[in-house]
Amino acid sequence: MSPIAFGTKAETLDRLAPVVTAARVLPQVRFTVRDWQVARAAVLDRLAPWARTAVAVRSSAQAEDGAAQSMAGRFTSTLDVLGPESQAAAIDDVVRSFGRKDDTDQVFVQPMVGDVSMSGVVFTRDAGTGSPYFVINYDESTGRTDTVTGGRSADTRTFYAFRDAVLTPGHKFAGVVVLARELQTLLGEDALDIEFAADSAGVLYLLQVRPLTLARGADVPAAAISQALGRIARKVADGQRPHPYLLGSRTVYGVMPDWNPAEIIGIRPKPLALSLYKDAITDSVWAYQRNNYGYRNLRSFPLLFNLGGQPYIDVRVSFNSFVPADVAPNLAERLVNYYIDSLVAVPSHHDKVEFEIVYSCYTLDLPRRMERLTAHGFSTADREALADSLRRLTNRIIHPDTGLWLADIDKIRRLEERRRLVAEGLDDPLAKVYWLIEDCKRYGTLPFVGLARAAFIAVQLLQSLVATGVLSPDEHRRFMAGLSTVGSRISVDFATLDRDAFLARYGHLRPGTYDVLSARYDETPDRYFDWAKRRDAGPAQDRGFAISIDQLNRTSKLLAEHQLGHDAVGLFNFIKAAIEGREYAKFVFTQSLSDALRLLRDSLGEHGLSVDDCAYLDYSCIQQLYASSADPGDAFRQSVESGRRAHAMTEHIVLPPLIVEPGDVWAFEVPPAEPNFVTVAAAEGPVAFANSGREALEGSILLIPSADPGFDWIFSHGIRGFVTMWGGANSHMAVRAAELGLPAVIGAGEANYQAWLRAQVLSIDCAARQVRVIR
Repeated sequence: MSPIAFGTKAETLDRLAPVVTAARVLPQVRFTVRDWQVARAAVLDRLAPWARTAVAVRSSAQAEDGAAQSMAGRFTSTLDVLGPESQAAAIDDVVRSFGRKDDTDQVFVQPMVGDVSMSGVVFTRDAGTGSPYFVINYDESTGRTDTVTGGRSADTRTFYAFRDAVLTPGHKFAGVVVLARELQTLLGEDALDIEFAADSAGVLYLLQVRPLTLARGADVPAAAISQALGRIARKVADGQRPHPYLLGSRTVYGVMPDWNPAEIIGIRPKPLALSLYKDAITDSVWAYQRNNYGYRNLRSFPLLFNLGGQPYIDVRVSFNSFVPADVAPNLAERLVNYYIDSLVAVPSHHDKVEFEIVYSCYTLDLPRRMERLTAHGFSTADREALADSLRRLTNRIIHPDTGLWLADIDKIRRLEERRRLVAEGLDDPLAKVYWLIEDCKRYGTLPFVGLARAAFIAVQLLQSLVATGVLSPDEHRRFMAGLSTVGSRISVDFATLDRDAFLARYGHLRPGTYDVLSARYDETPDRYFDWAKRRDAGPAQDRGFAISIDQLNRTSKLLAEHQLGHDAVGLFNFIKAAIEGREYAKFVFTQSLSDALRLLRDSLGEHGLSVDDCAYLDYSCIQQLYASSADPGDAFRQSVESGRRAHAMTEHIVLPPLIVEPGDVWAFEVPPAEPNFVTVAAAEGPVAFANSGREALEGSILLIPSADPGFDWIFSHGIRGFVTMWGGANSHMAVRAAELGLPAVIGAGEANYQAWLRAQVLSIDCAARQVRVIR
């Protein structure tokens, strides 16, 4: 059978109606603009059988649904039209929307689908990459057929299935995928855009099909993608079994738990960023320092797995590392299994596991929070044993004289001197890169990991003071606003320092900390800052926090009751110093990292390689070159070529943010996220992006992919609020939003973020935990 030829929207449906078996095609009355203009009454006579039936009056222009452009949504279609007069008016509206004098353009009328249970759109290839996925956007909440295409629903969901995925017959989308495959065969076209609806009886209706206009063609064979997915699925299957050195019967993999790589390097980082992040933190530094702080020894276990070039945290390893070292093995085993099961049950907690799932430190409300363990088989003795371990661990960390975080503050200060020694004492640029990174690990990221742990405990303790009624939410806000962090100082310094002095202090920052393609502040300063407005850029710092004698007394009583070894004043001093110390450490170690990236870029440039090439280099190449006499140019080119091939595959692989079982690699639903709302403020404004230009940022709601600290420059541009796709409740940008009293939505999740990208104006109400699309 020859493929059915595409015609107009209506003609294609008419040709498919007698042959398609996986769905119904509704009957239609089709006519041209000329027919309507010269024989209006005759057309209405043809519609007479539907005089009392709700119909859809739809456009079917000659220019629609072409292979080069779809013109989707360009012309008017009207649903739920009832009665001859309304039909005529709707037809006039459609004809007017054509706006040109081609009287062969068509209008067609169909009865409405009744009792709609689901409607949606299927792409048979990923529109951005051309990868062979069935991408299904659907809605089950409105009973309409146009909510997905019209962007009218806040409950639109997305399901991905690779071309080779096998869906069970009872799967919600099994029939939709069967329909998509049948249409590919009937039309002889691999890339299709299909609109469908289903009624409450489970009957599937084909509403439209057209060629899918791809931004780029697929340059990786589908068979190669299938093989790569197979390797990932086998790796996930390996994690479903016990490990002799780990607690927990299985693992899951996530892009946001623990050291949240999606926030820091993105879900498809280039090879240099991925390999640097692994080397600097997640291969060994993380475990060494966490064990130093009193948790289980996970040394030799990498935290981050490279799954097809995408960074995933091994959640079992992570949850093992949050168990105090002195917890009895039987209790520790049950805790890790409970933590993993809890995350699987509520995937939206993947970016807030320490707030919602794991008990990793002692807080003043811990006994109340631990009550939920009772329903999961943990006895009173279990809870008391865990609380005692967490109390001992927390007291060691926060001790005013011997707390490890104090030594980490001293260590991070040594990094600045060692950076100067490397700059002045070494001539070979690659040796400089090597030692900048080695020193960064030993004197930068290692103490930073410790200070990040101390800061998290500080945040938890502060929140527990709110939970126990010692502080109000507003006092919590004012305490955070009074912190003196690098982030708060940068805005003040921008307003007061001259350009050269400001860039000398902050020039090493870049929006993508590990990304060589992300320009430093001092490389493109005018891109980030409007120097003409710098005198007005300093925020009015809220220094209004003051604690009363009664609050100090209540805090002291709670500390004594819970046997935490701090006095009340000392506790607040610790909370302040730990949070500020974490931000300071991040600022210092990122300078070594940023300097190394610049040197590496220049070194590759000397061998004829571009900065774009540099992004595909694996950092292990530098480690090997430092300890060998190999030719740098050859080594660079081989690493870059290998990185480009690997990353081409990475760009064509789509994976869920949380992989629970091997089947998730092949087909999955994008889970709804539970965003972190920071402050109780509200704001409304036009949507802007980091590359929108300085003028567009003023008064906007800014959307940025991650909560990377290099985005601090945005606060000098008068934004009203901001949204990040990735990020946790304890991230740098969450701290900055709290300091500035700026409404922010941190870690909105991919589904929410993509929906809000299409808005022109957004409203954020943090107190109500709501984001609304205004238009």
